[in-house]
Amino acid sequence: MKRIDHIAGHTFHGRKGDIQNAFRYSIDYILLDPEGQPGTPLLFSLNRANVTNWRDRDHGGVPGKGRGAAWLREQFDQMGVTQPARIALLTQPRVFGHVFNPVSFWFCFDAEEQLYAVVAEVTNTYGTRHSYLCHNPDFAPIQPSDRIQANKLMHVSPFQKIEGSYTFRFDYRPDRVGVWIDYGRKGGGLIATLTGPRAPLTDGAILWSLLRRPFGARRAFVLILWQALKLWVKKARFHPFRTAPVPDHPVSRIREP
Repeated sequence: MKRIDHIAGHTFHGRKGDIQNAFRYSIDYILLDPEGQPGTPLLFSLNRANVTNWRDRDHGGVPGKGRGAAWLREQFDQMGVTQPARIALLTQPRVFGHVFNPVSFWFCFDAEEQLYAVVAEVTNTYGTRHSYLCHNPDFAPIQPSDRIQANKLMHVSPFQKIEGSYTFRFDYRPDRVGVWIDYGRKGGGLIATLTGPRAPLTDGAILWSLLRRPFGARRAFVLILWQALKLWVKKARFHPFRTAPVPDHPVSRIREP
């Protein structure tokens, strides 16, 4: 992957249970090789300031103090997972120096360009992060129809408990990308999706995104707060922030079938 892609996509969230709430927003993501040095548009930079940019420190480990792909490879070594021949990171870029990514996805490919693992890097509004290593048994290639489960281990929304499990589905193609997450727990849960076409990241695409969705992740963060206010008005139960016990390393394995 020698270019950076722009994903002008849509995200949908639908709450399950007695108190219903759903929304669908347009959103901008980028898809890049975190270890490569592709050419960049004038308005985008890697690891330095610009109108829009991406930095290693925003991913892998503590938010703002991450080590990017080096962290991911270290985690794979510790877990005894085969190192990827290539990595593609799906994430929101910084816009005017600010970013908040509720979830980013590390797509890991083998030497035959088969997708065999995805790391879902989840960050909540409290500044806590945990990642879920998603894979099939024996790390068989991940197909769009595959459903991969992982136990929920971190507090994300204050209106959802730390219990139940996520069911992930991934569809990675040359022309588009899609992620579906079905969070299920007793009496409730949530369905979240992210889908969109892939196109080269250009200055024109950046300017158009800034006109349609100004302030990037700041906009996304405000929309999260707006949905939280709507749930509060609907009298959804609020669960104070707490951290559940997690494995010794910050990447948890999926629940084996």
